[in-house]
Amino acid sequence: MENVTRPLPNLSPVAGMPVEVRFDGGSLSSDAGVLVLRQIEERLGIADRLASCIEDPRNADLIKYTIAEMIRFRLLMISAGYEDGNDADKFRSDPIFKMALDQLPMSGRDLCSQPTISRLENEPNVRSLLRMGRTMIDLYCSSYDKVPKSIILDMDDTFDAAHGAQQLCFFNAHYGNYGFLPIVVFDGEGRLITAILRPATTPKGTEIRGHLRRIVRQIRRHWPSVEILLRGDSHYCGPEIISWCRANHVDFCLGLATSPRLRKRTKPLEAQVAKRYKAKSKAGEKVRICTDFYDCPAILILGFPRFWVRQVDS
Repeated sequence: MENVTRPLPNLSPVAGMPVEVRFDGGSLSSDAGVLVLRQIEERLGIADRLASCIEDPRNADLIKYTIAEMIRFRLLMISAGYEDGNDADKFRSDPIFKMALDQLPMSGRDLCSQPTISRLENEPNVRSLLRMGRTMIDLYCSSYDKVPKSIILDMDDTFDAAHGAQQLCFFNAHYGNYGFLPIVVFDGEGRLITAILRPATTPKGTEIRGHLRRIVRQIRRHWPSVEILLRGDSHYCGPEIISWCRANHVDFCLGLATSPRLRKRTKPLEAQVAKRYKAKSKAGEKVRICTDFYDCPAILILGFPRFWVRQVDS
């Protein structure tokens, strides 16, 4: 017996034309853009380069999916907005995702499942993660056609809420939620340099210094003479970071936590800001006044109510 879904009857015509609604469209997908992302990933070789950083302990005769295939599938899912590993069970048979992984949309084999994705994400050890971090920086450096004279490292953390009991998922009082506080590093032009997944605790100076040392070391392997400026918020302005930057010829422009000494210098600014806001500002419009003063060997740039410390070479 032919399996045909009959159309819905008695729908009103449109402009004299009959309207039929059927449900026999076959296997559909709403993620055609994945095919474009696949071409970009293929050109950059991201999955293959990251896969080379992970030692595969599996029996080669029993492997169904290579590490590169699993990483490529995971990258495409995240890029399409499906960041949960559980989504793999839904999209492993999606025709577009299968085509992006070099499988025929209907007759090709299904992609890897959620348990396989989970095993992949738990497989890398510390050395593998460090190698993957260096690979991300290599990809960043290779994105330039010629060596830049100078670059800016914008280093910051962002809260990533977790919905479950994931390992190292902590409560962060500032955000009022459980999750992680990964560190992300972009350059001044908005290009991603690297990202570091970490617990939701505020990073200490020694931890930041370790990450910064590895990032700068890898960048200077490609560009030994590049000038580097570090930018970050106040909790990146610790003695460990400043001392390391001075010793390694890295300029810095960092947020500085307030103190009684600095607050004394903002009193005139406070009065000016209040006066200007009352006289000229529209409702809700921000008013900023900036000044600076020297505190050798650094210059403190005050933009009320925030402070920034920047190295000045004499």
